[in-house]
Amino acid sequence: QVQLVESGGGLVQPGGSLRLSCAASGIIISLSVMGWYRQVPGKERELVATTISAGRINYADSVQGRFTISRDNAKNTVYLQMNSLKHEDTAVYYCNANPMGATTNYWGKGTLVTVSS
Repeated sequence: QVQLVESGGGLVQPGGSLRLSCAASGIIISLSVMGWYRQVPGKERELVATTISAGRINYADSVQGRFTISRDNAKNTVYLQMNSLKHEDTAVYYCNANPMGATTNYWGKGTLVTVSS
């Protein structure tokens, strides 16, 4: 059974930082495309960042230069370091796993990030 468990969300002031974690079980993240997405009520879920390997990383324009996605294959965990947070970064952040060669996409339950003064 595949599980993705996000953690690290919370309330932070504008300009602050948070680090989200996504602990995976049931899959091997080094053999998967891993990503972070976010969603606000009334809007579609949007891509934040994805990583296939250290050299193949993609960011949404809105977070480029502020967010960093990384992975620890030994811990089977993916991270999202978020710096210089803005009000518009407020959303539920979801971890996504797309095992290479698989037809199934997996999602975590999400963690809420609120950027507010």
